[in-house]
Amino acid sequence: MTEKERPMSEQESLALITEMIQKAKSHFHENGTSAILWGSVIGFCGIFSFLRHLFDWNTGYFDIWYLALIALIPQLFIAIRERKRRVVKTHMEAAIDAVWTVYGISIFALMFYLNVVPSISEGFFAADNTELLIKNLATGEARHWKAITFSQSSLLLILYAIPTMVTGIAKKFKPMIIGGIICYVFFIASCFTTVTYDWLLNGLAGIFNWLIPGLILRNKYNKAKLAQHV
Repeated sequence: MTEKERPMSEQESLALITEMIQKAKSHFHENGTSAILWGSVIGFCGIFSFLRHLFDWNTGYFDIWYLALIALIPQLFIAIRERKRRVVKTHMEAAIDAVWTVYGISIFALMFYLNVVPSISEGFFAADNTELLIKNLATGEARHWKAITFSQSSLLLILYAIPTMVTGIAKKFKPMIIGGIICYVFFIASCFTTVTYDWLLNGLAGIFNWLIPGLILRNKYNKAKLAQHV
């Protein structure tokens, strides 16, 4: 048997196993990059939308929430880099990745619903020769009312909480658990507020649900990485 073909000794096997365990542990918590990205984007868009409604800013045809679509580009690069960097992927990490994938699909499905259903509903009303009207009680004036889904932001707040709570509970990471709980509290509050303040709650949800936990994750990740090189 040649030197290259000789089996590993018990000490070498243990060393290899220890190295693989350390690599797996280093990925137990993500580095927080994605959470920081989305917490920043959602936080900014929500607070900007709140200020725009509060002070009646005219932003033309530009919707600040297009930034969320633009943010998908760096998120794609982050996902590719993480996949290449991750040497060991535990069953827990695979399950959590699946949760976040389903969350992304659900967000898309909800936005599709909110944008499509009102127009389709108006088409159904028109087919029945009916029209939705809104009446001004002071003047008695009635005008056409476009079908909408009330408190749309409330539905987003529910979805925000789900993957964060799952990740926090599975990994016993309290900042994410607290962030998820805050989202549910904001959801209840949004049921009693106007659209203007719903946007504020959305922005704050992005900060508490993702940005702050992401910064904490990043700090822990940097400390763990530094400890590995000591």
